[in-house]
Amino acid sequence: MRYQQTLEIHQRLETVLRLIGTGKYSTPALAETVGVSIPTISRIVAALRVQGHDIRAERTSQGWRYLLISGTDPCNKAVSKNMKQREHH
Repeated sequence: MRYQQTLEIHQRLETVLRLIGTGKYSTPALAETVGVSIPTISRIVAALRVQGHDIRAERTSQGWRYLLISGTDPCNKAVSKNMKQREHH
């Protein structure tokens, strides 16, 4: 049962990350699409940010939406940072 719960959480994180990547979703829209509460979406976004994803909120004429800044693969982030440091030396 614990494995199943962990798997569901992981899948939910991946689903929210994919939806944010489209640039079309606000917190309420994500909550409705994924089938969870607004506070849960806020916790998921916070967890994705901790994992290293650069997720930003942007105000549009229709309201707020999340944006996943391109190239925010957490693995690539560390490599990019090291490469920039080497370029400056």
